[in-house]
Parts: sequence; structure tokens; C-alpha cells
Amino acid sequence: MTRFGYTLMTEQSGPKDLVRYAVSAEQVGFDFEVSSDHYSPWLSAQGHAPNAWTVLGAVAHATERVELFTYVTCPTMRYHPAIVAQQAATLQILADGRFTLGLGSGENLNEHVVGQGWPTITRRHDMLREAIQIIRELFTGDVVDWKGEYFEVDSARLWDLPDVPVALAAAVSGDRSVETFAPLADHLIAVQPDREAVDAWHHARRGTGLSGDVRVIGQIPICWDPDRDTAVARAHDQFRWFAGGWAVNADLPTTAGFAGATQFVRPEDTADAIACGPDLDAIVEAVSEYWKAGFTDIALVQVGDEGQERFLDEAAGPLLEKLRSAAG
Repeated sequence: MTRFGYTLMTEQSGPKDLVRYAVSAEQVGFDFEVSSDHYSPWLSAQGHAPNAWTVLGAVAHATERVELFTYVTCPTMRYHPAIVAQQAATLQILADGRFTLGLGSGENLNEHVVGQGWPTITRRHDMLREAIQIIRELFTGDVVDWKGEYFEVDSARLWDLPDVPVALAAAVSGDRSVETFAPLADHLIAVQPDREAVDAWHHARRGTGLSGDVRVIGQIPICWDPDRDTAVARAHDQFRWFAGGWAVNADLPTTAGFAGATQFVRPEDTADAIACGPDLDAIVEAVSEYWKAGFTDIALVQVGDEGQERFLDEAAGPLLEKLRSAAG
């Protein structure tokens, strides 16, 4: 059965609002909730970037049923992997086993703030691979000493370990990242409905003797509103950065850079990329590309803080019914 999730979009809402939305999303019937982990919004119009881990700790206590994910945390620059391991173990305890640690190689937008530059994609993948190995070691509860190519760990131990081990999900975008991370992570994260990537992930895991219940977790933006013109305007104002694709999105360092890069993106271009307006069937059609590509879990991003409560109160329940009926 396909599971449907709600995105706690830290770039567009403040921390107290995010916790309220998390509670409402659980009550309306979403299966899981994912949180972005940003130091900066994509565009100034979004206007927020609270600390994801603080928010998730509050969400863990405010909710009871929904699974929780980071989507995604970069454990290589802004955070040392030893700190990510501690954060994840603590959050898993607070969430009573409902948390999955989603990891990725990051975006310049968030990681440049610590003044360490921005490595090439090959180096970022190598750093992420080493970080995952360190996190896995720390999750054993043993004392860890590590001296690798990118990180050092000196006599570190996690003193509070959850009864339910923290599963790891890795964000991938190409053949090399699939080959690198399929043997290291439990689950796959991808933001494009790419059947070939999903099949390659399963093939790579089988090739190393790994099996088990592998989840494929995707995400898609939507902009529901009773008025389509309002929805298109909101999506263009706050989500036109999405048109650049991840090869571009990973490398731009500032909101000003994203504003400049997207200055010629028209509202109709945004509407072509994102389902906008009151038509729930059109949203279902857009989301269906993911389960057809083999995704087991699909998180929705309702664009914009304005209208978020109305989406949860009026549209989310009927939309979930339609999605579950269509996905079978």
C-alpha cells in the first residue's frame, strides 16, 4: 500500500506554525511527515528557516502516530556526523521509534554558512559516504575513534540509544549515487519519479546480498487553493526556484542567487511544473507518476504558509481519499 505524507516545509513557516500543522496533518490522516533541514529559504518571499531538529523534537511530543523523517539532513559540513548521530538517536527516543534519518549531500544554500566552501559533487558524495559509516558506528553504542579522509572522531559514544534502531534513508540523483549509497542506507529518497533509479537501487542492494523492506520515498509540490489564479500566483512567488532542477538548486548560495536565476520564470511555467488550484483529480494525476515509478511513500508539499490551514481543514482529507483509491 502506498503511504502518503505531509511536508513540514521549514522554508515557508515558523516553528510554532509547523508544530500546529504537524498535529493537524496527523489528525486528517497523513501516514508520515517529513521535515526539510534548511539554514535559509530558497527565496526571500518564503521568509523562514527554523532549526529542523528543534521543530522535530516538538513534533515528536505533539504527535502520536505519524512517522517522522528528515528530508534531508546533510551530515558533512553544517553538522558533523557525530552530532547528527546524537540528534537522530535522541529524536528516535522522543518519537518512540517513529523516526527515520534521511540524509543527503546538501545544498550550497545551507552549507556555505560555516565558511568551508562548497565541494564538487564527487567530493560531496565521498564525504556523505564517510559520514554514514561514522553514524552507523555510533549507533552501535560502542566508543568510536575514527580518522578518515574528511572526518575525525575522538572517543565518541552515544549514551542514550533508542530501543528501535534508527533507519537511514539516502537521497540519490544518478547512477553513481545509487551505486554508492544503496549498500549503506536502508531506504531510498528521490525527488523525481524515475523508475530506472528505483530499479537500479533494488538491483544494487541485491547485488550486495541486502534485502528487506526497502522504502522508496518521494516528494512532490502542489498548490491547492479554491481559486486557481491565487494558487498559481503563490506557487510562482514562493516556488519558482523549483524550475531550476537539482543540478542548479544544489549549487546556488543565496536567496538573491535564486531570485536572479528564476527572474524569467513565468507564472505559467510554474503552473506547468506544479499542480495548482482546486482540482483534486489533477493533483492525483501528478502524484500518480511516483507510485507508477515504484515509490512506496510520497510526501506532499502544500506551497506557501498562507492557506496551509485551509488546505489541511478542507482539502487534505478528500485528497487523501482520492490518492489512496487511485493508488490501490
